[in-house]
Amino acid sequence: MIIKKLVFLVLFCTSGMFLRAQIQEGQTVDKILAIVGNEIIMQSDLAGQLMVLAQQNPNLNVNDKELRLQVLNAMINEKLVIMKAIEDSITASEEEIQSQWEFYLNRVIQYYGSAKRVEDVYGMSIARMETEYREEIRKQILSQKVKQLKFSDIKVTQREVQDFFDQFKDSIKVIPAQVELYHIVKNVESDITIKEDLLKLANSIRDSIIDGGNFADFAKRYSNDPGTAHLGGEMGWFPRGKLFPEFEKAAFALQKGEYSKVVETPLGYHIIQTIDKTKDSINVRHILFKSGIASDDIEKTKQFLADLRDRSLKGEKFEELAKIYSDDKDTKSLGGLLGKFPLNDLPSAYKEFINKIPDGSVTDPMPFASKPKQSYHIIYRKRTIAEHPPKLPEDYKDLEQMAIVYKQNKLYAEWIESLRKTMYWEIKN
Repeated sequence: MIIKKLVFLVLFCTSGMFLRAQIQEGQTVDKILAIVGNEIIMQSDLAGQLMVLAQQNPNLNVNDKELRLQVLNAMINEKLVIMKAIEDSITASEEEIQSQWEFYLNRVIQYYGSAKRVEDVYGMSIARMETEYREEIRKQILSQKVKQLKFSDIKVTQREVQDFFDQFKDSIKVIPAQVELYHIVKNVESDITIKEDLLKLANSIRDSIIDGGNFADFAKRYSNDPGTAHLGGEMGWFPRGKLFPEFEKAAFALQKGEYSKVVETPLGYHIIQTIDKTKDSINVRHILFKSGIASDDIEKTKQFLADLRDRSLKGEKFEELAKIYSDDKDTKSLGGLLGKFPLNDLPSAYKEFINKIPDGSVTDPMPFASKPKQSYHIIYRKRTIAEHPPKLPEDYKDLEQMAIVYKQNKLYAEWIESLRKTMYWEIKN
């Protein structure tokens, strides 16, 4: 049988690049290698996987029988995982599939240089590629979800980290040169007089509603939420945990039809009416009085951080200043500790600035992503740690992560063995 078959494979490497393999037209592909449930694995599928591996490692012998069997077994395992996901009623939404497709497409365009080049390589339009690969993407999402449910929350104890280190310390790669970073975050706050005027307006409108005014009419006239104002403020149903804690606490405390007092969230002030609710979800309407940020507010925030920077450079301990002044709840108690980062692989958000300053220095104030708040931060480059063999306790965090991955892989292998014992599969002669 002479066919043209495309095999889709995504390999997540350290660079994040993914590759695809193509069986050329004219190749004879007529053999079933394995059956997994209702699915088959063809010789062409295996050839495609091996081709991708060969692209990554040109010295690989794709005709090696042991290698071919390892790859085939990995393909069988992946299909068993997908079968298990379907059995457990795990699904992939259209939004998830589309998002994953766009991610893959952007990566492959980066790899080949242009969308036109991608279409030339694969011999089909981008639109056709999307149609042909949607089912494969769906299966990959199912696989990712079931693995995440089973293994993403794996933890290790200090004893397990120590045992891992004792067992593998002679084979663990050296820890690359790292830089230790701290930061102080300040949220931009509106001028107090503006906030006071906004609060007065919100309370005045609430009084009007209590006196018999129509909530929906006031929402249409005054609400700064463009997504709900035209609907009379109605937000629809939300499960518990999806709204701002302050908003949610007030909304769940109301009886059906009741109005809240004015509630403040990071977005501004709200008047809330609970339309309906269950134990774990709620349907509400609201009027939002959004806090505006003026240029003067931004400059005040940046100047405040600049003053903290000067205090640090004059001798005050950066970590102590972070504990007192930082608005970042995740790092405040740790003295602003962001962590240790490989010197040659700094996060893009930090790289440009950190590479310009020596150890012991602090950056100028710069924007910090903290939606819905508008924020700025300064980053302290405390020290550079030279490349070195891993050791405890200095490299505990790195070794802890390695131990978690090791434990995940071990549990995954055991899980796969259990699937192989309970689900149908066979390798054809």
